[in-house]
Amino acid sequence: MHELPVTEGILSTALEAARQNKAARITDIYLVIGDMTSIVDDSVQFYFDLLSKDTIAAGAALHFERQPAQGICWDCNHKFEASPPLTPLCPVCGSARMQITGGREFYVDSIEVESL
Repeated sequence: MHELPVTEGILSTALEAARQNKAARITDIYLVIGDMTSIVDDSVQFYFDLLSKDTIAAGAALHFERQPAQGICWDCNHKFEASPPLTPLCPVCGSARMQITGGREFYVDSIEVESL
């Protein structure tokens, strides 16, 4: 259910950018979403279609770019892509001493518009 307020923010950001640039219509919105955010693309699309109705963003295509998290083992220094559900052990040496970074990104990367 957290996709609803997230999608409201996406739409608000896109509409404000379009307004500032005097756009007639928003055609595409490019999003960057980390795998660790638990945001579901289909839910965002569903809410976007509902919320954008009767706005200049109606019918705009959402493009989702997923960003994986990265893990690093503190014992063997092995670096690996981490995705939910996270494994509690290093895939190389079996150590539980790891650090997970990234994968929490969430932002509107760009929008495409039609000018007036």
